[in-house]
Amino acid sequence: MPRCFWCNDDPLYMAYHDEEWGVPLRAPQALFELLLLEGFQAGLSWITVLKKRARYREVLFGFDPQRLAQMSDAEIDERMQDPGIIRNRLKLKAARQNAQAWLKLDDPVTLLWSFVGGTPKINHFAGREQVPAVTVEAEAMSKALKKAGFTFVGPTICYAYMQATGMVMDHTRDCDRYAVLSKATP
Repeated sequence: MPRCFWCNDDPLYMAYHDEEWGVPLRAPQALFELLLLEGFQAGLSWITVLKKRARYREVLFGFDPQRLAQMSDAEIDERMQDPGIIRNRLKLKAARQNAQAWLKLDDPVTLLWSFVGGTPKINHFAGREQVPAVTVEAEAMSKALKKAGFTFVGPTICYAYMQATGMVMDHTRDCDRYAVLSKATP
């Protein structure tokens, strides 16, 4: 099956591309999980994060923001010894800080989706050269999240997040998923 240019032949990557990426997502905890994972990805490849996702779910309390917001420095120290995750203290502290910020939001789902007007923005890109790394909407999301106390939410991370959660649909026209997701509804 033809896939987007970024998807390699790793079965985990193909499953992510085929089943998750670009599918509109509104479940709060799933949105929170992806926001943290996008932050963990900063400076690394997405496949690296995908391969560690299951372990992150174990050591970060199933991405439960209530529990993660209370993670102690000692628990962060423990996780720094775990080879199953990306051992970056700044990113682990950011996960805790972002959980705290998430819990302060009245309605995180509505806030996040507001940057695309509440419905998926469907793009019709022919190929990789047309897909942006940053958009005005991602810059606005980044600014709002930083103001709300989040970290590791720069514009590039926010755009990747928007793509992953289906806020924007960037499967290219030569991808098999384009036909289905270009008709996506909220």
